[in-house]
Amino acid sequence: MTGIPGCRDAEDHRVQVAEIDDVAHPCCCYSMSKKQKVALAATGMAGASLVAWKAFFPWIGDDIKTIRALSKALKVSRKNIMEGRSALKMLEENVARFPKKTYIIFEDRHFSYEYVDAMANRVANLAMKWDLPLHTPVAMMMENEPAFLWTFFGLRKAGLSAVFINFHLKGNPLVHSLKVSEAPVLIIGQGDEHLQSLQEIMSELPDMKKYAIGSQQADLPPEFIAMDEVLLRTLPVPLSPACRGEQSLLDPVCYIYTSGTTGLPKPAVINQAKAISASAFWHIFDFNENDIAYAVTPLYHSASFLISVYNTLDQGATVVLRRKFSARHYWEDVRKHKVTVIQYIGELCRYLLRVPKSDLDGVHNVRVAFGNGLRVDIWEEFKNRFKIPRIVEFFGATEGTGVFTNVTNTVGAIGRMSPLMRATIYRDINFQIHFLKFDNSAEKPVRDKNGLCIPIKPGEVGLVISSVNEQLYTGFYKGPKEMNEKKFVRDVFKKGDRFFSFGDLVYLDKDYNIYFRDRIGDTFRWKSENVSTSEVANVISRIPFIRDVNVYGVTIPGEDGRAGMAAIMLKHEDNQITDDKLRTIYSVCQKELPVYARPLFIRFMSEFIITQTMKNRKVELVEEGYDLQKVDDPIYFYDSKNKTYSPLTRTNYEGVLSSKL
Repeated sequence: MTGIPGCRDAEDHRVQVAEIDDVAHPCCCYSMSKKQKVALAATGMAGASLVAWKAFFPWIGDDIKTIRALSKALKVSRKNIMEGRSALKMLEENVARFPKKTYIIFEDRHFSYEYVDAMANRVANLAMKWDLPLHTPVAMMMENEPAFLWTFFGLRKAGLSAVFINFHLKGNPLVHSLKVSEAPVLIIGQGDEHLQSLQEIMSELPDMKKYAIGSQQADLPPEFIAMDEVLLRTLPVPLSPACRGEQSLLDPVCYIYTSGTTGLPKPAVINQAKAISASAFWHIFDFNENDIAYAVTPLYHSASFLISVYNTLDQGATVVLRRKFSARHYWEDVRKHKVTVIQYIGELCRYLLRVPKSDLDGVHNVRVAFGNGLRVDIWEEFKNRFKIPRIVEFFGATEGTGVFTNVTNTVGAIGRMSPLMRATIYRDINFQIHFLKFDNSAEKPVRDKNGLCIPIKPGEVGLVISSVNEQLYTGFYKGPKEMNEKKFVRDVFKKGDRFFSFGDLVYLDKDYNIYFRDRIGDTFRWKSENVSTSEVANVISRIPFIRDVNVYGVTIPGEDGRAGMAAIMLKHEDNQITDDKLRTIYSVCQKELPVYARPLFIRFMSEFIITQTMKNRKVELVEEGYDLQKVDDPIYFYDSKNKTYSPLTRTNYEGVLSSKL
C-alpha cells in the first residue's frame, strides 16, 4: 500500500488513515468537484486505500501534514487556556524546573530564568507603591533588551497591563499613542534619543509619572525618575498572587499597536485568552526546550513578543535578543549563539539577501524560519542561499481572531484551506475562517439576492474573515465602539451573524493553497479593471537590477479610477538610471502585464519609508503622486511611442497628462 509522504512506517500510515476516517462530515464535500464527490462515494470514507485517496484528492498529503501540525498546537492551546496557564505561570514553572538555565541572551550576556524572575519581583514591588487599580495600563517605550521582559512580567505580577509604545515615534504620533493608552505611568528604556523625544512633548503629558532605565538621577530632567536606582532599593521578594486579583481570560495583558501602514497606530487589545493561545503556536514544528530563538524585530509588536517570547516561555527555551535589526550582523549572531529558530516579518528576508554573499551563508544551526510577509519572488532564493531546511509562513493579525499557516514548504503560500480542513481543524464555530467574494470598486463583499455573502471557489480571490468567540471578545482595539465596529462584517451566512475582517485579499488555488494578494485599498481600479499592487510588484521586482518596488494607484485629472505608479529602488552596486534599464522595465511590463496593469509612472528612490513591521508605506507616495512640485526624485512616464519610460518634466507635464496614456 502506498503511504502519504512523511509517513514513518506502517503504524504511522494507519494513524493517518484513521485521521481521515475520523473526520467524515457532510461539509467535507464543500467546493469539491462533481468528479471528486463521486470518487468519495465510490471509495468509501472508511477503509479506502491511500492510492485511491491520492488519485482523486492529490492535495490530501498536504492536508494531513497541516491537520497534524495544527492539531498539536490546538491541543496544547486548549489545555493551557483551561488551566489558565498565563505567562506568569509559565515563568514560575521554568524557575522551579531550571532556575539557572539561560532564558535571555543579550549582547553576549546570559540572563537566567531565576534572574529575570527576581528583577520582575522588584518591578512588581515598585508598581504596588503606585496604588493603581487592577488592570491599569502602564506604558513601556523600550528597545529590545532584557528589561523589556522583566518590566512586563513585573507589571503583570502587580495586576497591571502593559502598553507597548513604538520607540521610533516622535511628535504628534507619539502624543497620540500615549494619550489613547490612558496610562498614568510611562517607563522608557535606554537611549538618549528616547528621552529627547519625550522632552519635546513634555507639555502634553503633565500628569504622567515617568521612569527612565539606564540613567542616573543626576543626569535626568527633573520630571523623570531613575528606575535603576529605585529598583536597587527594592527587594526582589515575590508578591502574593492575591495582589493580581482574580484572574480571568478576559483580563487585558497588554496593548500592542498596529503598524500604521495607513495612518496613526491603534492599540490592539491582547487579553489573557489570546496571549495564552499564541504561546502554543510553535508546537506546529515541535519547538522544544532545547531550541534557541532569535528575536530581532521590535518587541513592541506581536510577531516578536507574542510569538517568539511567549513560545520560548511556554517551553522553557532560550531567546536571543538584539536591540535593533542588523542585516550585516544577523547571521553572525545566529552562528555565535547556535540559534535554531529564526522569526521574520515583512521585508527582513529581502534585507538579508542584499548583504554580499559569504561562504558562511549556510553555516548555522537553524532548522526553521517562521514568520509572515516573505514575498514569493525571493522565497526560493532566501531558502537556497542560506540553506534554510524549512520555512513556515503564517497569516494572522495582532487584533485578529484566526490564523492559518503553511507547514508544507509550498513556495509562496501562506497556508491552506481545503474541504477536509474545514471539516476538521476549522469546524469549531469559534475557529472558522472563510474567504468571501469581494467587490474592489465598492470595497465591500459581494452579496446574493438574500443579502448574504458568497464564499469563493478555488481559482478565485476573496476577503479573509474569521469567526469571533463572543465569550472571549473584549474588543479589537482600545478605543471607541465605532473603531471596533469597522472590523466587523455582518450578515455573512445568516442574518445577525458577524465575523472579523482582516482587510486582506487572498487567492485560493486548485490544490487549496492560499496566497496573499493585497490589502483592501491596495487593489485599485483602472480602465474598468482591478489591478493588484502585489502582482505588479512581483513582476517588476524580478528584474535583476531592481532592489525593491512599491506599487500604488494615483489619480489623473479627467479619468475615472486610479492609474498605476511604481516607486523603484535600484540595487546599490548598480544604481545608475540608464536608457537600457528604462527600456528593460518597459519591456517586462509590456510582456508580462495586461495593458491596464502597467504602471503609467515610475519614481526612482534611494530608500522607502517602512513601518516597524518592515512593510512599505504607501500613504505618502499616494499623496505625492507624480506631482513635480512635491517630488524631487526622478519620475518617468510610460512612453508607448518610444517603447520606454521617458522623463516626466515641467515642460512635457501637461502634455503627458492630456495624452491617452
